[in-house]
This record gives sequence, structure tokens and C-alpha cells, in this order.
Amino acid sequence: MRIAQVAPLAESVPPKLYGGTERVVSWLTEELVALGHDVTLFASADSVTSASLVPVWPRAVRLSRPRPDPYSVSAVLLEVLSAKASEFDVIHCHIDWLHLPLLRRLGVPFLTTLHGRLDLPHLAHTARSFPGAPFVSISASQRAPLPDLNWIGTVHHGMPSDTCLPSLEPEGYLAFLGRIAPDKGPEAAIRLAQAAGRPLRIAAKVPRGENRYFKEKIEPLLDKDSVSFIGEVDERGKGSFLGKAAALLFPIDWPEPFGLVMIEAMACGTPVIAMRRGSVPEVITDGVTGFVVDSHEEALAAIGRLGALDRALVRAEFEQRFTARRMAEDYVRLYHLLAGERSSVTPSLPRSVTAMPG
Repeated sequence: MRIAQVAPLAESVPPKLYGGTERVVSWLTEELVALGHDVTLFASADSVTSASLVPVWPRAVRLSRPRPDPYSVSAVLLEVLSAKASEFDVIHCHIDWLHLPLLRRLGVPFLTTLHGRLDLPHLAHTARSFPGAPFVSISASQRAPLPDLNWIGTVHHGMPSDTCLPSLEPEGYLAFLGRIAPDKGPEAAIRLAQAAGRPLRIAAKVPRGENRYFKEKIEPLLDKDSVSFIGEVDERGKGSFLGKAAALLFPIDWPEPFGLVMIEAMACGTPVIAMRRGSVPEVITDGVTGFVVDSHEEALAAIGRLGALDRALVRAEFEQRFTARRMAEDYVRLYHLLAGERSSVTPSLPRSVTAMPG
């Protein structure tokens, strides 16, 4: 198939450091190429891909100085996309709602994967403005606030099997990976590690809007011997960081749509201790790939039970459920559905993708 992937322009594809959506777009794009599809990626010019690259903007917006006006960047993206839309069998967008007025009028099959939270009050009105537009969720939990959208499937994220390799002999520290924000639970992770008497290493991005929170709430708790802050890590550093950890702490306090870091840890054979919020129960198999908990006390008890988990089984479940190949094959089924193609044998959908009537 001739497939277009339309990425956000905030980060390159793949991102240099933090950037979950752009990372998933990269993994999906490369796997579709490996499956033999003709793929075109619309992204910033500093992106790296084996697909055909349409360089929409000279550099990832977050790293550009001075930072460009986001409306001007969006205008360029839509202009470039509209000029090439007729070249594709299907257009797959990862840019939230921006493209919908355009693509609904161009007559080319398209779908939108929504990567963010959908429980914001204004989104119900936004959703009503685009009846019939096909959407894909990244977890069943994510779609709950907007059940009446035209959901054509749920596809869990997947990553290449060799991105993070398993480590069966970890060191004793606990890990926190992601970004510094109250809803991600870095304070809770520190409290847990301290209560358990385990060292905690924090590898995280500090968003510009969270500098005060970091300075006032997190920095005073740092201690190089027990709670250390590493900062952002690249792909190579992430595998080592997670692989050597006894467990990943994921004490979130928000309805996480997916939680990419959970499957990155699982790929390393590292179990996850996570609060029961959002997609967590869909991703973590309690007692196998980690523990799904409801309180600080349960999380603390789970740290004491880590020895009961088999890291080889954690990796095995990752290979069964969360590879980039599985993700790409799930999306290809949806592409064929939208393009009106029918194979001689109708494949059954795996548990990570749920077909919905259009």
C-alpha cells in the first residue's frame, strides 16, 4: 500500500531525547517499510527514516531557536499534505485534530490515532464537529471520555524487539523514567523508594512549565546516594538505565492513555509497579510483568515481592504483545478496511486491536 504517516513537528522522528508520539511514529513507519509498503513520512527535516521523507519544517520545533509561531508551522504542514494527499491509499495522522477539516474534504481514506488524554471538557464539542471521521485509540481506557467518536479500532503501541534488550541480573536501584510533572508521580516514587530503603534513579525531562515544581518539590529531595537525578536519556542510555533497574516505578495520578515507558521496561525484562490509572491494567499483567496497585501501601508491599517475578517472563510477554511488528500488522488491517480492500481470508483481530463499526 501507499501509506502516508503524518507526525507532529514538535520533535524529530525519532526524537533525539523525550518524545513519545514521535518515537511511536518512527517505530511504526520503519516496520511498515520492512513489511514492504511504500511509506512517506511527513515530519521535520532533521528526522531520520527509511521511508520517503517530506521535510515539512527545517528543524523540530521544540529545538528551534527562535521558536517559530505554531500557527505558521501548522499552515505549512496542511499545505504540503493537501498537495500530496492524492498520492496515497491511506493517510495516517498523529497530529490530534488539526488535519480533520482538510482531509474530510479531500476524498482520500485517512485515520487519526489520538495519542493524548481525552477527558478535557472542551473535547466533547470538538468531537461533535467531526462526525464520521475515523479514529484509533491507543487503549480502551483512553476512549472512555468520548465513546461516541467513530472508533474503528484500538491499537496498543509496540516497539522494535532489539531497541531494549533484556537484562536478567539487575542492580538494586528503582527507576523513574519520563517527565517531571505532578501527575507523573515523581514525589510518590521518591517516597516509595525511601520507605523501601532502596536507591532511586530519576531519568526525566523537566518541561519548561514545570521548572518551579522541580525546584520546589523535587530538587530538595535529591540525594546522590539515595535519590539521584540523571536528566533526559537517549535511546541507548534508556535501555541500560531500565535494564539495570530492579523495577520501574510508575505511580501516576492521571488517566494515562498508554504509558510507553511501561513496555520499554518490559522489553528489558524489568517489572513495573504502577498505580491503577488509565491504561495500566491493560498493559501490565498483574503478578507477571509487574504489580498493579491502588495505594502507597500496596506499592510498598509490591517492592518487597519483586523477587517472585521472573524477568524472562516479563520479556516474553513483551515479545508476545508489544512489538512494533504486531503494531504495524494491526494498523495494516485498519488501512485495508479504510481503503476498501479485502483479502481472501479475513484475519482475526488480536486482543490489542478492537474493530468497531464505522
